[in-house]
Amino acid sequence: MSTAPTQLEPTVLAGNGQEFSAMQAGPASGELVMLLHGFPEGSYSWRHQVDALAGAGFRVLAPDLRGYGFSSKPADVSAYAIPELARDVLAMAESVGQERMNLVGHDWGAVLTWYLAQEFPARVRRGVVINGPHPATVLSHALLNPTQFVKGSYVGFFQLPLVPEATLRANGFAVLRQAMCASAREGTFSDEDLDRFQAGWDVDGALTAMLNWYRALVLSPAAIAASKIRVPMCVLWGDKDAALDAQLADAGAALCSSVELHHFPDASHWLHEEEPEAVNAILLEMLSRSETIDPA
Repeated sequence: MSTAPTQLEPTVLAGNGQEFSAMQAGPASGELVMLLHGFPEGSYSWRHQVDALAGAGFRVLAPDLRGYGFSSKPADVSAYAIPELARDVLAMAESVGQERMNLVGHDWGAVLTWYLAQEFPARVRRGVVINGPHPATVLSHALLNPTQFVKGSYVGFFQLPLVPEATLRANGFAVLRQAMCASAREGTFSDEDLDRFQAGWDVDGALTAMLNWYRALVLSPAAIAASKIRVPMCVLWGDKDAALDAQLADAGAALCSSVELHHFPDASHWLHEEEPEAVNAILLEMLSRSETIDPA
């Protein structure tokens, strides 16, 4: 595996009627790995993974998902329903000439990875989820574990019109910056890192679009249903996640025919940014395996 720094190439992808700013790296002939970020980050959240994956010969594509950065920001909340967001991912792969892909998702990107692996198994070779629950597991878990309702109270706040935007934007996005640092291991995010994320938040319309992912949850009832996932999956979970109980990792894994589950007891929600070497080692081992899929 090459140890030379990978040359990141900015690109714009078109698909599903939208445009997406993205970073790509690795050989064009390599097997495609799509890196799907979560709230409130962007493609930059994968800064620790790109070199390892591209250096191993994978073609890496890390987009700013719908609503983020300079990617398209449709106005209607319905445009952020999970099935529509998933179609973006499929279209981006097609735009670079790839029918099938490996998916690595964190937070909301993990939700999309679960959904795509379940609903489009012919398009997903392998899926890796990092601190992001299968949407079918959250309500049932919260009903048995009321602390999860408390942890997830911000989702209710995000449903309000205008107020969340004003709160998060105030004083130079102080709430978002402080929330990321407070919920992460000390030193995970440098000022430069936070500035990079903030540049995306500050794009006209981005903050509302990012919040619309949460506001569209009620419009995605089909995505909250569960069926057996036959695509080989890997679940990585930082157990000190301030927003999501560690048991949600086990609940998602239980839906899979073939799964590996890795708990990190001392890591938080931002696992791939706190433990990049350990995460990268698992990614490379998992994604390099020969293909298997449960035909049942």
